[in-house]
Amino acid sequence: MIKQLITSRSPVFWILFHLVLGMLCAFSPYPLIAWFYLTLLSSIYLVLRPSTPISIYSSVIVYLISMEILARMSGTSPYIPYEMGKYLFCLLLIVGIIKYKITSLPAVWMLILIVPALLFDVSYSVTFLDVMFNFLGAFNVALAIILFKDKRLSFGMLKTNLKLIIFPMIAVLAHALIKAPEINEIEFGLSANTDAAGGFGSNQVSTAMGLGAFLLFIFWLNRWKFSGYRWLDSTLLGLFLLQGLLTFSRGGMISGFFGIFIILVFLRMASPKQIVKFNLVRIGKYFIPAIFLLAGTFFIVNTLTDGMLLLRYQGETAGTLAGSKSKTLNTISSGRLDIFMGDLELWMDNPIFGAGVGASQFAREKMTGIVAHVEFSRLLAEHGLLGLIYFILLVYYGSRLPRSHPNPLVAGVLTALFLVGLLTSFHAAMRTFVSPLLIGLSMFRITGAYGVKKVVKKPEPVQGNQMITTI
Repeated sequence: MIKQLITSRSPVFWILFHLVLGMLCAFSPYPLIAWFYLTLLSSIYLVLRPSTPISIYSSVIVYLISMEILARMSGTSPYIPYEMGKYLFCLLLIVGIIKYKITSLPAVWMLILIVPALLFDVSYSVTFLDVMFNFLGAFNVALAIILFKDKRLSFGMLKTNLKLIIFPMIAVLAHALIKAPEINEIEFGLSANTDAAGGFGSNQVSTAMGLGAFLLFIFWLNRWKFSGYRWLDSTLLGLFLLQGLLTFSRGGMISGFFGIFIILVFLRMASPKQIVKFNLVRIGKYFIPAIFLLAGTFFIVNTLTDGMLLLRYQGETAGTLAGSKSKTLNTISSGRLDIFMGDLELWMDNPIFGAGVGASQFAREKMTGIVAHVEFSRLLAEHGLLGLIYFILLVYYGSRLPRSHPNPLVAGVLTALFLVGLLTSFHAAMRTFVSPLLIGLSMFRITGAYGVKKVVKKPEPVQGNQMITTI
């Protein structure tokens, strides 16, 4: 099935397929269960075959793992486990590392650094599921870097892999649209809206919508073929933005907007020579339509919600509007600052090895019982100094991406993938597939993105004693 998705010349068919799949999953989990296992089983020979190139292997990973949020929304557990993305991603990464050469020793140290925290628990309350819930995200990031770092991937296959992420996000979009009530029936407040997310976790749906909008924007801006129809790409992009904003969950949409901003910055900084050499879009031509699309969608949703959307993004709450609470960074971040500060205090009490994987929610004095939403503070609280070194190594990899390719667009896409993955970890930790997958994809060495080659005509051969003169 993966090969059909990669080689298909009928992208509209696959767009419609995933729209229908998302709609069906709104009523029953079995269509997704059947499709997931059909795709998984048909891909086993690609996974195990020694001659499978890393480009195809990465496509298998990308598509299967991107089904994670749709599986959770559809209630497929236990047939597709709730944490399927983490378990399957971990397995495929380990198999891939065995198949392909390891090219990144610092990432191996990242793995080693987070292992000691598995050996103890200062709270004496951590279960095996708590360990898996908190540990596998960071573990998979390190594995993804080990597998993908400096492996060669063609520019065309990079675009294909981005498509394979967008397709499941389209299914998530369809699921949310079917399950969500009419807009005039939704009571919008100043907190995340589960109803607009189709009855599922608004943070995860917002993350999917922001990711879909970000990746589809790359295709839309550069006039790459996604559906093959400009109007259809624009419609899908608008729907991602619309439904994502309606969830009132800000983290996923802000991450998507940030990724779009990074792409625009890299293209804006491209020199005239680079624009010609790499056949880049002239940012001035598309900048105003892009801003109009983004700002226009925000304006429409703000109008539909009687101005509540703007207040939500301004950090207002019912308490701050009533005057009973003052607007602080903690209220703006929906309590994440208190969780962050509680993690830092726990780190101070356990500076070297931390409190142990999964222990922060039980051992922290502030916001006890709530899991960390910021992966950086979780690394400090649960892994101590070793977690800080892990994060420094992660940032080190990201810092090399802006100069990773002479083509500004490619460098921009890789940098944006990394930063969106990293930023997602600051509002949803690393509990979804987004951070490990995007950070891993950003590590590829992209080949073949060198613009349009100039065709140089060879001089015609001289016949006989014909003389050549120059004027």
